[in-house]
Amino acid sequence: MSNRPDLTALEILVLVAETGSLGAAARRVGMAQPNASRALARLERQLALTLVVRTPAGSRVTTEGEVVTAWAREALGAMDRMILGARSLAAEQAAHLTVAASLTIAEYLAPRWLARFRRAHTDLHVSLAVGNSGEVLEQLAARKIPLGFVETPTVPRTVASTTVARDELVVVVGTSHPWARRRTPVEPGELIAAELVLREVGSGTRDTLVRALERSGTPLAATSMELASTVAVKAAAVEGSAVAVLSELAVTAELATGQLVAVPVQGLDLSRSLRAVWLPERRPERTAAELIRIAKASK
Repeated sequence: MSNRPDLTALEILVLVAETGSLGAAARRVGMAQPNASRALARLERQLALTLVVRTPAGSRVTTEGEVVTAWAREALGAMDRMILGARSLAAEQAAHLTVAASLTIAEYLAPRWLARFRRAHTDLHVSLAVGNSGEVLEQLAARKIPLGFVETPTVPRTVASTTVARDELVVVVGTSHPWARRRTPVEPGELIAAELVLREVGSGTRDTLVRALERSGTPLAATSMELASTVAVKAAAVEGSAVAVLSELAVTAELATGQLVAVPVQGLDLSRSLRAVWLPERRPERTAAELIRIAKASK
């Protein structure tokens, strides 16, 4: 409504009823008396009522003014409760940051980011939810989190994003696999014909591979095994005859110890961007924005 009474005018009315003086009411709200008088007059015009009678001895509220004053006290009290509640929510939000990250980021990058973040914010509680990239995007769309980190080759148009790091997928096999001794690069057609063990649908790692294969003209066929964790995929490659495609971040230790062997591949671009994601209308501020800066600085 365009003719809603001004809250300051309501406060002046309540103070006039309490003090019997327009001048005292004006001083209480930090307003010059002529301005307070004009605010009351405007309130009376809006309500089409005479609320205050001004006399040489002071000011008093009319019978109608007493009724309106009671309602004004309720309105001002409700506004005070709203402001107090909003401040409490803001303080709670400032003291607790919840983010979500896809598995590779959560296991190999986020712990370092969060450790640096916590050193600067010892009084802030940080929660990290972990899932595949599809699940992180679902949580974001449902407004369960203000910020997420994903490894998918693309993100929905409804999501804003920024690249925080780069990653590369590598093809790895166990030491007993024939490819472990291979010197020539594997072609995309050979890769899709192999006994692949992959992450589940919705995984950013799997989506990156699928997208790369489609660009090469060799779409992924049915796989023999799908597993829901990077650890399980690595174990299957180490122990069996399966071929795995995983982030280089995830296999650094196994390559160093010789449990897994990296197989060169040609004709596939397996690089990818790791992104921070958020809803456009909930642009990261303060602590969330700082976490993004830390992630970018850790490249």
